[in-house]
Amino acid sequence: MVPPGLVLILDADADSLIAGIDEAGRGPLAGPVIAAAVILDPARPIAGLNDSKLLSARQRDRLEAEIQTNALTWAVGRAEVEEIDQINILQATLLAMQRAVAALDPAPRRALIDGDRCPLLACPAQAIVKGDQKVASIAAASILAKVARDREMEALDVLYPGYGLARHKGYPTRDHVEALRRLGVSPVHRLSFRPVREVAEAD
Repeated sequence: MVPPGLVLILDADADSLIAGIDEAGRGPLAGPVIAAAVILDPARPIAGLNDSKLLSARQRDRLEAEIQTNALTWAVGRAEVEEIDQINILQATLLAMQRAVAALDPAPRRALIDGDRCPLLACPAQAIVKGDQKVASIAAASILAKVARDREMEALDVLYPGYGLARHKGYPTRDHVEALRRLGVSPVHRLSFRPVREVAEAD
């Protein structure tokens, strides 16, 4: 059963493969942007799917395992800090989405994307504002993307201590900006983002 508020979108053709796509990490000052794509199995519904930001870390971890076990297929794509700085965060986000969809097997026949922009895909695509709160497959993708990125930021915190990356996940909190000014810019910080660029130019 699909949770209230979310819909499982299917075409009349029972063989249709519809992927939900979402990303995590557009706003942070550090780390990659990560996207996920999920094709859910209507025969194996997952209870509790929702926008990852509305779930606790424990709920996301539990749902991640259920999605990976019960979905028809899922994949994660990413764009690195260097790519974000080269092509801008919007284009890097779309690139990460393209990579996630390209890794799906079987390939989708249609894609639903959270937000108001669609990446260029081999299948028809539709953007849905707040799709992670409306469409089950997009909610599932939002969970996979956030869990994957949060874990990466926790690993980067070990490599680059002092910034608090495990705590704020790279977002521009007061503590993060103060640490940037104190420690300088690390290799995982996005130089194209103004708070990072200002620190880099002041050094």
